[in-house]
Amino acid sequence: MAVSVAAVDDRPLPGDTAHEGDGFEAFYRANVDRVYRALAVTLRRDELAGEATAEAMARAYTRWSVVSRLDNPAGWVFRVGLNYATSWWRKVRRERPPADEAAHPGPELTESAIFVREALAQLPTPQRAVITCRILLDLTTAETAAALSISEGTVKSRLSRGLSSLRSAVDGKE
Repeated sequence: MAVSVAAVDDRPLPGDTAHEGDGFEAFYRANVDRVYRALAVTLRRDELAGEATAEAMARAYTRWSVVSRLDNPAGWVFRVGLNYATSWWRKVRRERPPADEAAHPGPELTESAIFVREALAQLPTPQRAVITCRILLDLTTAETAAALSISEGTVKSRLSRGLSSLRSAVDGKE
């Protein structure tokens, strides 16, 4: 499920001239699908990933004059989306007990893609988030650390542990 450009109202806020010709639309078009896919992998819920992406992009839009000057605006948007989803989960857990996670229908996947998705789902969320940033978003170690508000050493250790777990899963399948 991709988030449409219409998910972010392109009308400027009253008195706001910061968005005219400043590149938000180009940023949005270039990054919305990548951020959505990264959040979908990290969160394991396509619908929540769509909501988180839309919310994060909307927040980026309202703060574009600041966000556009960051070294990695896409990393910022990913982190905002992850924070949004975390807040959503906390609210849901307070309101009702956790239910069994149902498989959410998605695009037809190959057997290998299904295996990788299931193996990723077994990792703790912090490891999934680091793997997603480093591999799907192609962020550097420093960019990942900044996006997730953790140290570079933590990025490296989570990446190493996560990839080790994935290798073990692949070796176990063969």
